[in-house]
Amino acid sequence: QVQLVESGGGLVQPGGSLRLSCAASGSIWSINEMGWYRQSSGKERELVAEILSSGSANYVDSVKGRFTISRDNEKNAVYLAMSALKSEDTAVYYCKGQFILYNGYTVTTWGQGTLVTVSS
Repeated sequence: QVQLVESGGGLVQPGGSLRLSCAASGSIWSINEMGWYRQSSGKERELVAEILSSGSANYVDSVKGRFTISRDNEKNAVYLAMSALKSEDTAVYYCKGQFILYNGYTVTTWGQGTLVTVSS
């Protein structure tokens, strides 16, 4: 009912920047929160940043001051601007959103993930 498509991952050197994008499509009436999670090898998936319908954002401590989450309600999209990247930021990044559909149902959807590799 809702599909999320991520883009923007890739290989970047330490200290570099990347911008991830996530676009939602489907019978979306409104969007509650959207967020970015990541999972690196051998670790559990963790919340990186989330942005609520109010526009307020929360970040995991390890990315505060380096990552910025934003959303475009017109495009049903969420972005993650990442700077000062470190090797420990290497992970598969997943977009997640909670959506209210035109039929009144609330659904939570995950994207397929995009790989970010920080390496020299």
